[in-house]
Amino acid sequence: MTSRFAYGPVPAADGYVRRELFYRAALGAPGSRVRTVSKLVEHVPDMLRYRRHAREADVVHVQWLAIQHLDGHLLPGRRTASGRRRTLVITAHDILPREPRPGQRAAQRRLYERFDAIVVHSEHGRERLTGELGIDPARVHVIAHGVLVPPPIAPSAPGSSRLPPWQTDRPVVLFLGLIRPYKGLDVLLDAWRGIDDAELWVVGLPKYNISALRDSAPANVRWLARFVSEDEIDALLRRANLVVLPYREADQSGIALTALGAGVPLLASDVGGLPELAATGAARTFPAGEVIALRTALRELLSDPAGLAAMAERARAAADGPYAWDAIARQTLDLYESVMASR
Repeated sequence: MTSRFAYGPVPAADGYVRRELFYRAALGAPGSRVRTVSKLVEHVPDMLRYRRHAREADVVHVQWLAIQHLDGHLLPGRRTASGRRRTLVITAHDILPREPRPGQRAAQRRLYERFDAIVVHSEHGRERLTGELGIDPARVHVIAHGVLVPPPIAPSAPGSSRLPPWQTDRPVVLFLGLIRPYKGLDVLLDAWRGIDDAELWVVGLPKYNISALRDSAPANVRWLARFVSEDEIDALLRRANLVVLPYREADQSGIALTALGAGVPLLASDVGGLPELAATGAARTFPAGEVIALRTALRELLSDPAGLAAMAERARAAADGPYAWDAIARQTLDLYESVMASR
């Protein structure tokens, strides 16, 4: 049960049913104020409609709740329509709201209390839930986020790709994904000064004004400041020698897992669950926010093609091992069964 993806096509549902139940009448462009307001108007009716759809579900597993103050009261009840005890599970993709509004942190804490089990994607996430919020450790379960491999979408006609025809013989470092302040693009651009034997490709939809960053960037930085599709991501990763994540904060990163699935080495700041990815040997970390440390790591990695190739091999091994979806599915089903049995 989800909402329509506003940016482009999605893969056909294979082995599951997708119902676009939420925000069906939302107006305006993605991210616009008009769209936000129209989604707010629809939110409560859509949550109530979801309750009706879930009335016989033994397990309700929620991936995202947008309005913490309301959503705890709008979840499906503790029992099914026929009286069976229902299990409620939530995945905490963001442990706590970034830049929370007044009362939002406390509302998130109350929301977690309504669930029988909370899934996090890293030991760091578990520590935050139990340490910062005081959640009972028995209710917090670490299940990795699987690698994100671009799924098959109807192929474009030859020559129809919207990617720029960038050509270079130099190594390519890729910064990919929605561009937000916490992702540290400014740190990366500062670190990139003086690196002349490679190119930095900055690709993704900006969520704030990056004009000043673009105007002051070195000449060997290329920009594609828009949403990119799955097949475009695949093409970019095939060309990249290294993906860099200079985040100031993070619980986990979908971009990191996309790179892992493509077998591309990672250079990431030492925040959140990213050091746990580095423990696989597929990534190297540096102290978050430290420009000189990032520049040094970039130079060392770019000057060591054999080392990058070894990291790429370890990325593919991790994608087939602890971050493979089959293993994650088994852990998730085991969690459902254990929580249901304990109730």
